[in-house]
This record gives sequence, C-alpha cells and structure tokens, in this order.
Amino acid sequence: MTSPRPIDLTAWPRRQHFEHYRSVVACTYAMTVEVDVTAFAAALRRSSRKSYLAQVWALATVVNRHDELRMCLTEDGAPAVWPVSHPMFTVFNPERETFASVWAPYDPDFATFHAGAAELLETHRAATELFPQGRPPANTFDVSSLPWTSFTGFTLNVAAGWDHLAPILTLGRYVEREDRTLMPLAVQVHHAAADGFHTARLVREFQDLVADPAWVR
Repeated sequence: MTSPRPIDLTAWPRRQHFEHYRSVVACTYAMTVEVDVTAFAAALRRSSRKSYLAQVWALATVVNRHDELRMCLTEDGAPAVWPVSHPMFTVFNPERETFASVWAPYDPDFATFHAGAAELLETHRAATELFPQGRPPANTFDVSSLPWTSFTGFTLNVAAGWDHLAPILTLGRYVEREDRTLMPLAVQVHHAAADGFHTARLVREFQDLVADPAWVR
C-alpha cells in the first residue's frame, strides 16, 4: 500500500476550514439525493454486468478524481491524501441475515474491476465473518446498499468517528416515477475534508457517469 501524501498546509486553500471543522466545530453532514439511473438500468439489463458492482465502480471513479474524497490523517494528525482509494462494500448472506464487508482494488477500467469484484462476491456470499479478507487496508472508503427499500434520508451516527475523513456512501432501491428510474444515494462526509460544493460535485459526476453508461459493456 502506497503511503498518503501530506498536504502542504502553507498552500492549501482549505486549511482554515479543515482546522475549524476538525477542532473547533467538529462535525459531519449527510445529504440524500435521487439519481436518475434510467439509461444506466437499461444498459445493465442488456449486459451481463452486476448492477451493484457497476454502482460501486462509478462511485469509486468519482472518489479517485478528487483529493478531498481520499483524505486521511497521518500519525501526527496532519491531513494527507491517498494516491488511490479502494471501495469496501457489503455482501449479504440471506440465510444468516448478516452481511460481510469486502474490498476490491480500484481499477479505472470497469471490466477489470468488475472481474475481480464479481469473484469476491461469489467467494464471500456465504461469509460468516464481518471482514472475511482480514483487516481492510487503510485506503478504503465505504459503500453499502439497501436494495430492499428506497429512502429519502439516511444518516449514520458514528461514535468517536472524528478521525474518519473518507466519505460513506449508501445506495437504495430503485423507484419508478414518470417513466424514469430513480435511485436514492446518501453521502456522509466529514466537514473537515469536504464542503457542500465538493459533495455536490461528487453527486453531479456520479449522475453524469450513469447518464452515459457507454462504459457498461
């Protein structure tokens, strides 16, 4: 695993924002949006690709475009950025009604990522441990799915989570409305790492990826 790159505080435009939301008013915030996945869902129906893994890859692609979505803290508490962040996502075991968390190396090529991640899903579909691959690497971010229900709001309450700077992303069940297919997406972010502008950009770029799903093949 490559080490994170420390941020040059003398040249960082968000230094004051980081210090304020890390030490003075430490807080996270969450935003839930409906994403139009009409074209995306249609492309996946014509494909052998798994919808969940396509969703995870699209989110990981956006995360890996922007430093504020790959932030962490060094051992001395200074802000740093991972060169790459890998998605950690859930696998449901229906017999036990529990889930496992697995992670897959991010690859900018969807087909390459899908091949590795699909193998993980198959391998760990009956997992009885929360982390069947062992302790996940530090440079991961969390994606979870609630395919059983849609939602208009979703918030995690993370006790003592002030050192967790990576975004937490939650996907919901598709809904059909006015001939469109919509999917809820909840984004939880540490305010020290990213502001509303950055979270809105994450959502917009994810929407752009699923609106033009030529990469699903």
